[in-house]
Amino acid sequence: MAREVLSLFKLRIGFLIMITAVVGYVATPGHASVFQVLVMALATLVASAAAGAFNHYHEYRSDRLMARTRTRPFASGSLPHHPAWLLLFAGMLLAAVAAAWQVVNPQSAIFVFLGAFFYAVIYTVWLKHRSWTNIIIGGLAGSFAVLAGAAAADPQLGPLPWLFALVLFLWTPPHFWSLAIANSEDYAAAGIPMLPVVFGPQRAASIVFASTVALVVASLLPAAFGAGPVYLVGAAAGGAWFILKSWHLKQVQNRKTAIASFLASLVQLNAVLVAACVDAML
Repeated sequence: MAREVLSLFKLRIGFLIMITAVVGYVATPGHASVFQVLVMALATLVASAAAGAFNHYHEYRSDRLMARTRTRPFASGSLPHHPAWLLLFAGMLLAAVAAAWQVVNPQSAIFVFLGAFFYAVIYTVWLKHRSWTNIIIGGLAGSFAVLAGAAAADPQLGPLPWLFALVLFLWTPPHFWSLAIANSEDYAAAGIPMLPVVFGPQRAASIVFASTVALVVASLLPAAFGAGPVYLVGAAAGGAWFILKSWHLKQVQNRKTAIASFLASLVQLNAVLVAACVDAML
């Protein structure tokens, strides 16, 4: 039972989003106490967990139609699909936003809320089953996490945190579309209009490659606004790997090349995050 409940909260994604918030703080000139940074990070994690669990709750019917998701707790029936869960998720989000507002500052709290709102409402409820652009707009969830961290350091955001937010916004589509190409039959069976379902895998792969190039170009821009050479090397190396794998996907569309592109997107993002932290601490 406890394992099923924990799986609701998509904690791997939540920890990644929390790390992006911490990077937003570290990369922003300013000051906050250790306690404030800790509250900001935990608020981001809890808000993300609430949004991820709501996604499970709302999507339980379509999750049953896909091999990748049919074992999720609500889809499989291992947890009851009861409205009481919504009170828990709403309470988690309210507590996260209130803690960030009270301990950190209102700007950071607003960004924490917007990240969860865009994933749970804009992406999950409004766009996921309506438009192939769903993940483009949904990608703002990660961008708001960066801004929440940056606002903890300095509510008056400069160009650097906005650029990092842009990187997260541009990262989400090729990351998720690569996975969607690998699982296009699942999405088609569930009637979800992901990019490869709407345009076919070949055109989708070309869009993934173009999106990856745009992402990598954007990831280099922070070097012109204060990020140092360590960041530039990390972003360039991670970006080159992602471009290579997305190029392979453009040439051949199958599950192997799609998963390789998906994994390369994680390498690229981690290279950017680690390099940004190391660079800021030097």
